[in-house]
Amino acid sequence: MSEAEVHGAADVRLALIVESFQRLTGKPLIEVFDAQALWNAPFAVVAHGTEADPVFFYGNRLALQLFGMSFSEFVHLPSRLSAEPMAQEARIKLLEEVAQRGFVDGYSGMRIAKNGARFMITDTTVWNLIDADGLCHGQAAIFIARP
Repeated sequence: MSEAEVHGAADVRLALIVESFQRLTGKPLIEVFDAQALWNAPFAVVAHGTEADPVFFYGNRLALQLFGMSFSEFVHLPSRLSAEPMAQEARIKLLEEVAQRGFVDGYSGMRIAKNGARFMITDTTVWNLIDADGLCHGQAAIFIARP
């Protein structure tokens, strides 16, 4: 795959984050799709794929800061490892509800950074990454965090 193809595929996935949020919630995620606007959003944005053990494929600047990881570290992280072991069951139930309903608003939960620091995510919306043809490409979330 050429560098242009890699960036093109990444842009399609980023556009899907924004477009599927709008389609499912009826609200804009950002005013106009722009990779920089998503990267610099005042809220964390994360997304994982559809693997058997889903792996993050995107985290914006704020998400990477919260998790204490570089982009290359984050995009190799199975998303289940973003939650503490004791919070895994609640996370699984949330993702099952999202899979059935399309999106869930108002979720809160504890997450864990690379260095072991814990932080609470609040005002979380989790949604399915559904393209215009109805194909699911994973799930995404936006949230704010507090210590």
